[in-house]
Amino acid sequence: MNNWNVFTQQLASIFSKEQLITDEVLHYAYSTDASCYRLLPKLIVHVNHEHEISQLLQLANQYQVGITFRAAGTSLSGQAITDSVLVVLGPDWNNYRIEQEGTVIQVQPGVIGAHVNRLLQPWQRKLGPDPASINSCKIGGIVANNASGMCCGVAANSYHTLRHMRLMLADGTILDTADNNSIKAFKQHHQPLLDKLQQLSQQTHADASLSKRIRHKYRLKNTTGYAINALIDFTDPIEILIHLLVGSEGTLGFISSVTLNTIKDYPYKAATLVVFPTLVDACQAVETLQTMPVAAVELMDSRSLHAVATHSAMPGTQSLSPQSAAILIETQTDSEAQLNQSIKIIEQCLSHFQPLTPARFTTDKDNIDQLWAIRKGLFPAVGAQRKPGSTVIIEDVAFPIEHLAAGVQYIQHLFTKFGYSDGIIFGHALAGNVHFVFSQRFDNAQHTQQYQQFMEEVCKGVALQFGGSLKAEHGTGRNIAPFVELEWGSTAYQLMKTIKQIFDPNHILNPGVLLNDNPHVHLENFKIMSSSHPLIDTCIECGFCEAVCPSKNLSFTPRQRIAVWREITRRQQHKEPVKHWLQQFHYYGNQTCAATGLCANRCPVNINTGEFIRSLRQQQAKHARLAQWTANHFDLCLTGIKMGLKLAEWSGQWVGRVRQYHLSQTLHNLSGKRLPLWPSTLPLVVTQQCLKKYPRSSTQKGITPKKFDPSKTIVYWPSCVTKVISGTKSLPPLTMLIPDILMQLGFNVLTVDEKALCCGQPYLSKGYKTIAEQKRQQLHDTLFLYSNNGKWPILADTSPCLLQTKNSSHLTLYEPFNFCLKYIVNSNKGYLLTPIKEQIALHITCSTHRMGLTLQAQQLAEHCAQKVIIPPDISCCGFAGDKGFNFPELNASALATLKSQVANCSRGFSTSITCETGLSLHSGIPYQSIFYLVAEALGINTRTDANKNIVEEGK
Repeated sequence: MNNWNVFTQQLASIFSKEQLITDEVLHYAYSTDASCYRLLPKLIVHVNHEHEISQLLQLANQYQVGITFRAAGTSLSGQAITDSVLVVLGPDWNNYRIEQEGTVIQVQPGVIGAHVNRLLQPWQRKLGPDPASINSCKIGGIVANNASGMCCGVAANSYHTLRHMRLMLADGTILDTADNNSIKAFKQHHQPLLDKLQQLSQQTHADASLSKRIRHKYRLKNTTGYAINALIDFTDPIEILIHLLVGSEGTLGFISSVTLNTIKDYPYKAATLVVFPTLVDACQAVETLQTMPVAAVELMDSRSLHAVATHSAMPGTQSLSPQSAAILIETQTDSEAQLNQSIKIIEQCLSHFQPLTPARFTTDKDNIDQLWAIRKGLFPAVGAQRKPGSTVIIEDVAFPIEHLAAGVQYIQHLFTKFGYSDGIIFGHALAGNVHFVFSQRFDNAQHTQQYQQFMEEVCKGVALQFGGSLKAEHGTGRNIAPFVELEWGSTAYQLMKTIKQIFDPNHILNPGVLLNDNPHVHLENFKIMSSSHPLIDTCIECGFCEAVCPSKNLSFTPRQRIAVWREITRRQQHKEPVKHWLQQFHYYGNQTCAATGLCANRCPVNINTGEFIRSLRQQQAKHARLAQWTANHFDLCLTGIKMGLKLAEWSGQWVGRVRQYHLSQTLHNLSGKRLPLWPSTLPLVVTQQCLKKYPRSSTQKGITPKKFDPSKTIVYWPSCVTKVISGTKSLPPLTMLIPDILMQLGFNVLTVDEKALCCGQPYLSKGYKTIAEQKRQQLHDTLFLYSNNGKWPILADTSPCLLQTKNSSHLTLYEPFNFCLKYIVNSNKGYLLTPIKEQIALHITCSTHRMGLTLQAQQLAEHCAQKVIIPPDISCCGFAGDKGFNFPELNASALATLKSQVANCSRGFSTSITCETGLSLHSGIPYQSIFYLVAEALGINTRTDANKNIVEEGK
């Protein structure tokens, strides 16, 4: 029996079957990072605890098996893939602790960088590193790659902000430098290792030429090879050890926790985009700006500017030439007065360079975001236009600032020489750090040779001619591993190989990454990005979409859905076996996709993977006649659904709702998921008998609201779900509450009570696109009539329904959040909102996010409650219409961390009844419509025993 078989048998005694992934389709799903390479792992291990990793490493050493750790997989140089064992962090690596008023944070590797920054906002602090992938990448990857970013420079990167580290060496030993006892124990058992590090430090100090070269190289951004600056920056071998792990890409050990010093997040900011006649002019301006009060300076060459010329915030490009360039400048301060002073200084500095466009700074947040959207849109601009079958390559180098202009011109020359007509150059100019992006095919030897020759000339020019860094912030990976010695020289390279030998003598940690004796490793295992579907062909597999996907911890993410479908299509084209792949994709790719479209918000090339999945469902839909019948008899179907729900409600009263829920779980599992789950948190069925309990209904005659104004007419459109289920034993249905609130505010309320209406979303999500459009058009026509031919505003009580209808022309449609802000909070009537004295949770639905109303949702909640918690890890609840009934594991997985995040909240609020059902089930607190919170803040008693309601108006 060979080592591999023994190794896997040993693993089976440590890990559960669910943690050891052996299926080839799932292996392929995890075979991609954001680079141009693909390797298929032999085994995937999901780890949840340190002791599991320790045991895994001990076995890997014993049987000589390679181990690669993966965080978010947004890495660009091939360092998160392997053909051996891929270790994926489970959802339990998300702990953090904020210390010393936000100046220090201890955080585990599974936390997304942007989430950390949101946690630090109350202290006006943030992480030093700010990579472009910060909304998706995780702390483990940020530290392991020594990420930096647009405003980070060198001083605030992971290396320089590191305070403590908890790590695990290749032999499974744990060291926690924040724990003196751990340090003491480590010194007792690993003193030889520390002695070797101290000896290397002394040797490096003694080599004046090497020390000088290290200092010179690290004045730039540099992630090529190991962080050997640790050998001259520190004398304590413990400090040397942990700083060597920064940027080591998982080749020296596993980082299980880091403590980082945070930096100030300045409240006052201004930005401008300035175009210069030539690249030289722009680079000279950058050099001068180094001494100015600037936080970021981003360079864009002329091809970059043409790539985003249609962006609304772009200045006119009619005067641009092939020599033109632009810089995006941002300044940040503590006060408005300081900001104005900084702007004057920068404007005066720039005036000496005679730019084509003046430096007009904006302090408006939306305008600043628009300017940064231009810069961040450069990478996807190439990705969206690449030819089918090609891969987007993004390289990352740094030049000494005095060579920036010459260096950029050198890259431009190589683009022309090798025929990369779509190549663009941009980057973090203050640090001399530029990225260049181009598309490349790898489907024949000629294309590979083209790439090989191009990269060889790039590396020789950057490293030797200009004394720059071949990798400034993206990590060495497999891509630059053959060129580490070229950049550093043989002495430094041998030093790095010695470090690897000290830490990992059996070379089990991420083998082939960062150091590699194969001179052609960067030319092997390329991805073939074949065409598979027009909706997804432009995907560059960056992984930015994954953080917001509700199925990310259950089945496939959008990136994985696309990658696997591409492979299925390729197999079909080449007549290869595909049956098992289609079977696996049916559940992992199709059935458990919530199709929310949130992935499109994060995607650099705006791919809506949910739309792609719906298109597959449309092709596979088998019950079109039945679906059409239900659409034609929708009112009858709603009546039948009400009767069924009422029957289930009665049985719940008889056996108890919690017991009924557990019984339905059993039946759901025994039936092979054919029978739906019955949540114990489902609201009550709306019946005529229940409506009679609420004499405050707008349908009741004789009620004259305070300060009634007949000219103020609102059309209230209740969703079909709201008409069926809403309210509790102590709360009225929304169909009664909302008109009541509006009437007491002085509105004339016209409720849309047509029973056959539907926005079409249930049909669209199941692939019946034509029927969905029929229902949407029917709804549009009815709303048009109710709104006096579109003259009166329409209020929807359910966000997903409004999203489906929002593109209807001639209608003024409002979602609950923006309606309440406009007509209550910001009304000139001065309605008095008194925040309730509770800490409440707010769930912003995926539909609300997609409509761009996230900020409005938060603003309204903060007007109505003293403390509002928006769980940062919850983007979509995963209930997804009826998915919560038929695939409850999707809802449970999406909300796995919700309970701990809202533990101190009394209640939760949202804008979709089905979402609220799942949220209540998995949070431990009741979730209700935001209108119940608005009513309380207005002083309206919503309980069933209330007979009088008064809305106090401000003067």
